[in-house]
Formats: sequence, structure tokens, C-alpha cells
Amino acid sequence: MSEDDKPPAREVITDYAQAHFRYFRTADGTVYAQRNGHPVARPIRSQGTTGSHRQELMVGLFKDGRGVFNGTALKEALDLIEALALTEHVQPVHIRVAPGFDGATWLDLGRADGQSVRIHPTGWDITVPDPREVCWRRTQLTGELPLPAKDTDGKGIDLLMRLCNFATAQTEGLAIAWLIGCLGPGVPVPAPFLTGPQGAGKSTGGRMLVRIVEGMSGDLRRAPKDEESLITAVAAGWITALDNLSHMTPDLSDAMCCIVTGAESVKRALFTDGDVHRARYRRPLLLTGIDVGVIRPDLAERLLPLRLDRPRVRRTEAELWSEYAEVLPTVLGSLLDLTVKVRAAQAETPTDLRMADFAHLCAQLDAATGWATLDAYRASLDDLNDDVIEGDLLAQTVLRHAGTIAAGQQQRKTSTEWLHCLSALYTGDDFRPLPKGWPTTGKVLSDRLKRLHPTLAARGVLIDSGRTMAGRYLEMARVEAPPRHEQQQAF
Repeated sequence: MSEDDKPPAREVITDYAQAHFRYFRTADGTVYAQRNGHPVARPIRSQGTTGSHRQELMVGLFKDGRGVFNGTALKEALDLIEALALTEHVQPVHIRVAPGFDGATWLDLGRADGQSVRIHPTGWDITVPDPREVCWRRTQLTGELPLPAKDTDGKGIDLLMRLCNFATAQTEGLAIAWLIGCLGPGVPVPAPFLTGPQGAGKSTGGRMLVRIVEGMSGDLRRAPKDEESLITAVAAGWITALDNLSHMTPDLSDAMCCIVTGAESVKRALFTDGDVHRARYRRPLLLTGIDVGVIRPDLAERLLPLRLDRPRVRRTEAELWSEYAEVLPTVLGSLLDLTVKVRAAQAETPTDLRMADFAHLCAQLDAATGWATLDAYRASLDDLNDDVIEGDLLAQTVLRHAGTIAAGQQQRKTSTEWLHCLSALYTGDDFRPLPKGWPTTGKVLSDRLKRLHPTLAARGVLIDSGRTMAGRYLEMARVEAPPRHEQQQAF
């Protein structure tokens, strides 16, 4: 064939690409390439270190004897392929976990051969998913998991708990419930906060929990200094673990609330004037630290405190992690077995808790095992409410005033009148100065009380607002406080 009869290089590349890859787009318009028969998809514009589609296309052309092509031909071919893919059906891509057909869910093991775990109502299997059912997206944060062991008879759970230093059996149950929640792509789970004295193994325990889902390369990170860096890290992985927190700024607290329950970030797309880049995220979050100071009420409802004790016998890092790596297939197999049992269990959904999906999961876990995880979860929320109150002088003052109101009675004042009333109660007869951060106007007081509403309601104090012909008002009422939940030794 003469040089003039040869097809242009861009046509050779395009024909080869369409024969060996499937191209599709996601809801945000990003075009992905997926090798035929393989579940992993790569954005065609990516130049990431995990391997770009451009690289795998160049390697495929070379190995199949089609030749080596210059950058211009590759660019022209990929531009055409991207334009054609925009007319294809929309399909989502997933990191680590994904919903499947017929009520099944998938867990990506991060393996090069694409083998994944399909968790279905009757059990779980290791198989390569149909690319049209599940498309995996991988990043540098996607570690490889071992093949989970079958027929473990639940011993993997015991092996895991022996390596961790959880203070009580109830804490262990909450940790297991959180891990099961991490295997569900549609269930928001509260963020475990591993606390305890210095030397309790909080960082080690956090790594062990994370690596059950993220593999041995999963690790803890310091909290980013800005929200954009945090969102970037969250969007690139499944579990985000922040280590050794000692202070929680309002911006970081709000960002964590969004991570747990889901939000969307929108920013200008690079090299454009008017286009935008959307990043949707809802991810499991894990925190460690001795004390983070004052916890805001909205974050407290999304936390899961897990207390650890100092171990009596110390072990070397090498010995500890060698044993962990050895038992990880058994731990993962036992967790998958328990996940199947929990999802099959029937239980009522508690309607009084903010994280209702996780509360329902705890109820299912109790039905499947006979534990008391839901009671432990309620007790942990009671403890967090105490922490919020102890760290907020306004909440303490409101509860002190509410003690003068008879049960079932209400008091109605304007927000300015409430500010004078509560300020006078705090300063007392000795006229001590108001603390830093005390509300300075009625509007600020009203906003603070709205944020404190769930915490005060848990102590039997209801704050309501309304409007009459005379203007707006705030109403304080005292009702019978919900019973405090004590943790039961039922494990």
C-alpha cells in the first residue's frame, strides 16, 4: 500500500479505540473509557499517575503492531471520540463501593484483574462485575484488598477486636456497625471519633478500621488547612480519616457535616471562562484525637464517639501489622458474612434520631446478633449532648432558666428581652463580665438558640419562634425530658 493510500493516523487510532474500549459519559459530562470486559474506567482527559487512557491506548497500539503515533494524531482521535461519547447513555462511576442490580452492592478490591465482591441478599461472591452494571474509578488513594476468606464462622470479628483497644463491648459493636455502613453506598454513617488517653492506640485503631475497606495502603491524614483541599481528598477516595485533631474550627466543622450527609462543590473549570466543575460527595469520615474542644451541635449529631483504653501489654509496630495483614482476609470475610445477615434482618426504623439510616442499621445488627448497639448509639449521643452543653455557657444558662419554668408551661418574650433576661441570669448579683462570644443582639441570640435546639430538646427544653401583630417572639417551654440511655452489657 502506498503512502497516499494509507488511512490517516487519527482514523487508525479511532478505529482501534472503538474496537477495544467502551466510551460513555457521566451526569456531569465527563467522558470515560473502559476496556472491553474490564470494570475499571478512566477519564479520557486524565493524565494521572494511576495510568491515563492516553497511555493505555498508546501501549495497546504498539503491542498490537499498529505503530507509534505522535501527539497530534492522538489528540485529534481523542477529540473525536470525546465528541461521539457525549451522545452515549449516561452511566455513573464509583469509588470502592457501588449499587448493583437486584438489590446487590459491590466492593472494589482494587485489583488489576478487576475482581470485586458482590454482596447480594443471599450471600456474597468474588467475581468480575459486568461493566454495564458497575464502573469503577480508581485514584492513587485506591488501595488493593486481599481476597476475603470464606466460611470464617465470624472469627474475624474477634481477631480484629483483639488487635484494637476499645474500652467496652458496646464500643466494639458501634465500630462494627460503622464498618457495615461503609459497605453500603447509599447509607450515610456518622463519623467515628476515636478518643482516649495518650498512648491508647487511637491512630493505630483508626488505621485498622480504615484498612479493612481501603487496603493496607490506607492511612490517616492531617486535617487540611482549607476546605477546598479537604474536598479534593474526600472526592478521590472512599473513607477520609483525619488524625490527631486538637481543634475544630467552625469552617472545618461545617465541612465535616457536609461530608457525612452529602453536598456538592462547584468551581470554575480550568482553562474556561464560564464552564464549571461539579464535585458531589458523601463519604464515610473517621477522626482521632484526645480532645477537640467545643463541639458544635450540628456536628455532634453526626459523630460516633469510640473510646479506647491504654493497652496493658505493648507490642512492636512490625509485630502488630504483620499479624493484622495475616488476619485481614479473615476479618474482611467475617465482616461480609455479618453484613449479609444484617441486611436480611427485619427491624423498625427509629424515628427520633437524626442519622435514621444508621440507627436502623444498628437495630438490624441487634436483631441479627442479639447485641444492644442501638442503645449504645443512643447513649453515645447523650454523652455528646453533655459535651456540647459543657462547652457552651449560653446553653448552660438557658437550662438554668428553664429550671424555673414548670413542666408543660411556656414563656414568651422578644429576642431582645430574652437576651437581657439570660445576660442578667449569667452575670448574677456579682455582675461578672459576659464571656467572649456571648450574643450581643437579639438576632444573634435567636440564631444561636436555633443551632442549640436539638441539644436543648434532648434535655426537655423546647425553643420556638413566631410572629404576632406586635412583632416576632421566642417561646421557651419545658417538657418531660426523654429518658437517658444507659449502655447495657448485652454483648
